[in-house]
Amino acid sequence: MKKWSVAQLNKADALRISESMDIPMLLSVLLNIRGITDEAKIREFLSEEPHFHDPLTAKDMDKAVNRITVALETGERICVYGDYDADGVTATALLYSYLLSAGADVRYYIPARAEEGYGMNTDAISQLAEEGVNLIITVDNGISAVEEIAYANSLGIDTVITDHHTVPDEIPQAVAVVDFHQEDCESPFKELSGVGVAFKLIMAIEGEYCDMQQLLENFSDLAALGTIGDVVSLTGENRSIVKQGVKYLRNSERAGIRALLRSAGYEDKPINSGTLAYTVVPRINAVGRLGLSTRSVELLLTEDEALAESLALELTEDNRTRQQIEREILAEIDEMIMNDPSLTQQSIIIIDGENWHQGVIGIVAARVKSAFGKPTIIISREGESARASGRSIEGFSLSDAIFYCSDLLIHFGGHPMAVGFSLDSVNIDLLKDAIYDYVDSMDEMPLPELMLDCKLNPSLLDLSLVDSISALEPFGAGNPVPVFGLYNMRIDEVKDISGGKHKRLTVSRENARVTVMYFNTDMTGFSYSTGDVVDLAVILDKNFYAGNTYLSVIARDIKLSSVDTEAQLISERIYERFCCGKSITVSAARSILPDRDDFSAVYRHLRNLGGYTGSVDMLAVKLSIPLGKLRTVLTAMCELGLIEMREGMTKAEINLCQVSAKVQLDSAPIIQELKEVCI
Repeated sequence: MKKWSVAQLNKADALRISESMDIPMLLSVLLNIRGITDEAKIREFLSEEPHFHDPLTAKDMDKAVNRITVALETGERICVYGDYDADGVTATALLYSYLLSAGADVRYYIPARAEEGYGMNTDAISQLAEEGVNLIITVDNGISAVEEIAYANSLGIDTVITDHHTVPDEIPQAVAVVDFHQEDCESPFKELSGVGVAFKLIMAIEGEYCDMQQLLENFSDLAALGTIGDVVSLTGENRSIVKQGVKYLRNSERAGIRALLRSAGYEDKPINSGTLAYTVVPRINAVGRLGLSTRSVELLLTEDEALAESLALELTEDNRTRQQIEREILAEIDEMIMNDPSLTQQSIIIIDGENWHQGVIGIVAARVKSAFGKPTIIISREGESARASGRSIEGFSLSDAIFYCSDLLIHFGGHPMAVGFSLDSVNIDLLKDAIYDYVDSMDEMPLPELMLDCKLNPSLLDLSLVDSISALEPFGAGNPVPVFGLYNMRIDEVKDISGGKHKRLTVSRENARVTVMYFNTDMTGFSYSTGDVVDLAVILDKNFYAGNTYLSVIARDIKLSSVDTEAQLISERIYERFCCGKSITVSAARSILPDRDDFSAVYRHLRNLGGYTGSVDMLAVKLSIPLGKLRTVLTAMCELGLIEMREGMTKAEINLCQVSAKVQLDSAPIIQELKEVCI
């Protein structure tokens, strides 16, 4: 469940822009919502021409260029030290291939995720020293490698850091540190990915004679894939990188990219940032999660068609394996949550388990976060050591929370929305307590929010709207796919697709009738029936079939029109805060304290149904009872032996128990404790 909000819109201003610039009204509305209201900025945003700032405005960029130029001129051996995710892999391939074309004596190194972990390590540096490396250039890592770079210095190896992660208090003593997040970095755009920083480094090396068109033709495909993969804001320079990259990806000269597109089924289909994010990027990431990312780099660099085909198939198989491992871990976590509801009652969810694959726990954290609308950290214990990955929600900086506990960590890094770290297993409980204390010291955790661009009249849906929307591409973080609200729609028909994994809904309002696809309902739960009046959050796209083009309406979320999701979420937060032993006000306690009529209504409904399987959120809506109060009722019924309840990530299973004697509802511990607060 999420709080639904409709973006603020200045209709008069949108109409003015639509008329003065002769652009469709919907496009003008969407630009206005995104804060792009100046005509010059609109032209720049919609332009096909790339826009890049002078790379030398970045702190230490001149030092980086000078040191690399010396290495090129004197024939020193250079190593590009990358990372195992899509951003790090593409950054490695990009900078390595550029330096190779410039005549450098260059090699690349990517640490094995399982054995070496993220970032630089002294064993790798020792190996590079034995191979005669004089200069290490990091891409997508290095900003936290204080000890490792000091070790490199002791071996006579210089280091140029290029990174984009949060800058710690202590910065490594490298020859140059290029990270646009440094406080005294004057570069206007700060949100580049690791591959974006590497691209700007190449621009700087090329200097005043830089041929941007040639540079984009040669490298924007790699830069686009890494930028999309790292989920950075697709605004500013990132927008230019991805917009140009998608254009060149359609006819890429790289055998590896062509093979990846074939393996994903997109060789002859239109591609955009979204299709790349869900098809090509996961394949590049999968090999790093499960094995050695050097295979991904090899794929991106090879000119051998047969080798490219073989490696692409290998990456595709790795991706299938990754998906299966992910399902297994999620099933284990689902069982853990069913057996211990307190795991999800804190403001931030922290779950640890034994020997979960460290390459997959980040995706698992994202799934759990999505299910509960809370920041989530998943920790894998591996003997005496542990590794973790976290994902956050808008409005809460997970990297700040991790930095607060940095004294308990061995390695850590990330940004507000995603983190990774390692620690000793004995410190896991201390870490949990520290993070809970950090969260408690702040204001209330923000509610998970679904932002709608605007409401649409269902009678106006047609393909021309998709054409207006496509002018805003590429979509991604910072420039999300427009989401529209179809309100007060009656469900006329529900059909299962793919064995119930997906649903096809037919909904109507007045004379307008719309077919809506709702995917992955087995992961989110689906408790709606024919006749329900619902609000739908949808995206619009084109569907190509048998030579024809159709409008595709895809649901992102659905709720009963009568429900106030914000009020329900606040009610549930009160219940959770109380269950975690935190103080709540008298009025808050009264808002979730049920009376006998509440108990009777819930029990009668469950008895009529013979139990219940579905979301507790939907049960609250059906009974017209605040969610926090319903949870209090269900908890009390469990305590009194009236029901047995197990609730996981997508649904609850409630069974009635045989009761021979009359039960005193007020005797339930949760009721007694709430009444004490209310006195």
